[in-house]
Amino acid sequence: MTERNASRKPDENAPQRPLRSGWTTGACATAATRAAYAALLTGRFPDPVSVTLPGGARPSFALAHAELRGGEAVAAVVKDAGDDPDVTHGALVEVRVRLAAAGSGVRFRAGPGVGTVTLPGLPLAVGEAAINPMPRQLMAETIAALAREHGAAGDVEITVSIPGGEALAEKTMNARLGIAGGLSVLGTTGVVTPFSCSAWIASIRQGVDVARAAGIEHVAGATGKVSEAAVRKLHGLEEIALIEMGDFAGAFLKYLRRHPVPRLTVAGGFGKIAKLAAGHRDLHSSRSAVDLVRLAATLAALGAPAELADQVLRAGSANRVLALAQAHGLALGDAIAAEAQGVVLDMLGAEAPNIRTDVAVFDRAGALVGHVGP
Repeated sequence: MTERNASRKPDENAPQRPLRSGWTTGACATAATRAAYAALLTGRFPDPVSVTLPGGARPSFALAHAELRGGEAVAAVVKDAGDDPDVTHGALVEVRVRLAAAGSGVRFRAGPGVGTVTLPGLPLAVGEAAINPMPRQLMAETIAALAREHGAAGDVEITVSIPGGEALAEKTMNARLGIAGGLSVLGTTGVVTPFSCSAWIASIRQGVDVARAAGIEHVAGATGKVSEAAVRKLHGLEEIALIEMGDFAGAFLKYLRRHPVPRLTVAGGFGKIAKLAAGHRDLHSSRSAVDLVRLAATLAALGAPAELADQVLRAGSANRVLALAQAHGLALGDAIAAEAQGVVLDMLGAEAPNIRTDVAVFDRAGALVGHVGP
């Protein structure tokens, strides 16, 4: 489950300045829970309301809405994700706390805009509200602390809502992970670190978990939407088998090494796969570059004339190199796919012999320009 905008990536051209951290939906929900339950116990909403996060930080949150009615209270805060490209930045996180039957403990419900788990493989049972384990723990601990302080039982029902969350969820990977009807309430530390990419990597892992739990034997990790659509067509894969690994090939393969599948396809554009073939695990342009000297050497091994090698060194882009190779009838795409396959098998380590692996290389239009493996 991820709040990371699947269509956005770090902008390497952004001004170089200190980036501001923010707070997860889980931290916001915990603050709203504390305010609502405190109001039930005392008749007053603390505003601002402070919560202690797992790392020791104690942020304060201003209430955007508060209402006390009979045996329930509602409190809401506006999420501030700092400078991270989080789709829920600015969203209202609303929590309703209702007194429940004695001995029932703390129960969680999904309100409007919060999804429900529909597929196995996630850290929550099918049918549960998509409120992750750590936010649940933080909210439950908040209820318990206030109950002890005021001599209350602490039996409550907590409903988390994010108005507009169903539309926001369309920008995330939730539907593919089996989260229906809205967003997930996330957060392991409570803090959103700008461009940390932790949410993206978490969604890669969860995508593998969901596919394995569904009995999928062939998964494909793709660097982008074009290669994902192309590899799906190439192998006739179900959507649940597709993992949008983006630039994080290393994270994807490392997770598969510990959680293997019978068959794996790595798919991407020529430039990205050329980086992978050179041994790069992070394929983002700010952290790795296409090695033109290496491409020239690969072409030379394919029998390219010397003058072509000079053109490659002046090409300026991987796609220009590919075009030059194609013009000379040289199968550079296949050669790069083969080199990348070697790197993939090396990253898979001891599990490599147990995973049938192929690498597919596509051009910008989604046409297959290189392939190795079954």
